Amino acid sequence: MVTRQPIVSVLGHVDHGKTSVLDRIRGSSVADREAGKITQHIGATEVPMDAIERVCGKLMEGRSFKVPGLLFIDTPGHRAFATLRARGGALADIAVVVVDIQEGLMPQTREAIRILRQNQTPFVVAANKIDRLHGWDTHEDQPFIVSLQEQTDEVQDRLQEGMWELIGALHDEGIQADRYDRIDDFTKTVALVPMSALTGEGLADLLLVLTGLAQRYLEESIQADLDAPGKATVLEVKEEKGLGPTLDVILYDGKLEKGQTIVVGTSKHPVATPIRALLKPKPLDEIRDPSDRFTDFDEVMAASGLKVVAPDLEDVTPGAPLYAVRDEDHLEEVREMVASELKADIKLADDGVLIKADTLGSLEALAFEAKDAEIPIRSARVGNVSKRDVIESSTYNEPEERVIFAFNVDILPDAKEALREHEVELLHSDIIYELLDDYEAFQEDLKARLEAEARQDIVFPGKLLFLRNHTFRVSKPAIFGIRVLSGRVRPGQRLIREDGRSAGTVKSLRSGEDVVDEARAGDEIAMAVAGVTVGRQVNEDEVYYVDMPGSDFKALRDFDLSHDEREVMNELADIKRDEEPFWGM
Repeated sequence: MVTRQPIVSVLGHVDHGKTSVLDRIRGSSVADREAGKITQHIGATEVPMDAIERVCGKLMEGRSFKVPGLLFIDTPGHRAFATLRARGGALADIAVVVVDIQEGLMPQTREAIRILRQNQTPFVVAANKIDRLHGWDTHEDQPFIVSLQEQTDEVQDRLQEGMWELIGALHDEGIQADRYDRIDDFTKTVALVPMSALTGEGLADLLLVLTGLAQRYLEESIQADLDAPGKATVLEVKEEKGLGPTLDVILYDGKLEKGQTIVVGTSKHPVATPIRALLKPKPLDEIRDPSDRFTDFDEVMAASGLKVVAPDLEDVTPGAPLYAVRDEDHLEEVREMVASELKADIKLADDGVLIKADTLGSLEALAFEAKDAEIPIRSARVGNVSKRDVIESSTYNEPEERVIFAFNVDILPDAKEALREHEVELLHSDIIYELLDDYEAFQEDLKARLEAEARQDIVFPGKLLFLRNHTFRVSKPAIFGIRVLSGRVRPGQRLIREDGRSAGTVKSLRSGEDVVDEARAGDEIAMAVAGVTVGRQVNEDEVYYVDMPGSDFKALRDFDLSHDEREVMNELADIKRDEEPFWGM
């Protein structure tokens, strides 16, 4: 067993400087070559220990490290990070969350932190862009603790304000954090490293913290058996000119050898195939966009980022496991291992929604957040939304279950057609928290719609006043003017007096020349009432209530009623319970 390079994942909100941080370490300009300067693909870069020592300079004096360097993974967002699994857990040993010190934690950053905590991945926060603080005096490539001493008191106060806001935001996420040079116990407090990817200030501090944390707290987890068959995770599948489909992978344990058989996960089933080539970028170069040519190796040891060339890779999925086979006798055993890794670790319920995601890791991340939001999951699958998914979801019993969460996947044409034919709600996004927010909004809308439908059948509370000098007919039916004091009244409903006696049945409602279906609080209209005679059962200036069955009274407890409607219900209950003590209970 040897100490391998720790795998460091770099996460952060768009334009907060993830790739720029790595560019500063590498001395490269990958960020400038990305479309719109936004990371589109997962990258990997090996930073050897001598390069770290060169950047850290005097900060390294008196320190010695066993780790051979750091292997950085640059992702196009936390969604991609969620796909990177190793043996069912997180691929990264440690992570860097890059945050713009002036913008603070964005919703996507908070989600990234939740995913890190879900995977129990330790992390450091790089508080980037300190050079943009008003009045900041730049000292190119200096450690933060050196550059800070050269700043005015006003600038140091601005920096401290930004740090306190960041510490407060992290506290809201249940995380204790502080500036790295003020921490005594790194196991209890997350380190914040102020820095600038543009000027290089604080970069030495970040590398020192990462290296020190890896050596002190990750020593057991970064041990690799270099004689064992290699274990890797697929970053991306790429079509390379002259090579065909290739795999960008992170080898986290053992070794891979040219000519060796590997088993890799696909969208259908594990595939066994021989390695034709193992290509590695040079140290400090980028696997996704190298500035120099790849080097062809006969064997590669963990931990490494490399490109694997082999036949039959067309259906391999990002995030899939790749295991080397020691010999043919172990082939079926390795197939079973890979197959087991392709199964999601998600607890399903007898009732719930259907979720789809682009990779297994994404599916598990979505399921974790759904569970935290108390959303039960009946079915969970990797892949685009299909007609089968829509039809299956349409058979679920309750409308709040007939929902498909589609996380970073496409909606196939036959699924779009099926959605037009079936009452299924599709929630589609590449951000988990947006899916959860959309589901909450859907539930609120559904509740409102169901209540509106129920209102057509359930008798709702109503209280009305017989207006003085507004008798138009005495009987058969009696017609007189009323004002709805609160609630509502409809034709067909029975009325009772304040003493509980009958006040007839509403035959019709009229506003001017128009017949209306309902009158609400504040309306003054003419009402025709059967079964009463004005001057006998009903009189001017009297108050009447809409009568209702006790079952409707109980059902209305779950409805979103106004304060006045609740008051009318209480008054009606007092009237009814004079004769029936347990009415509506």
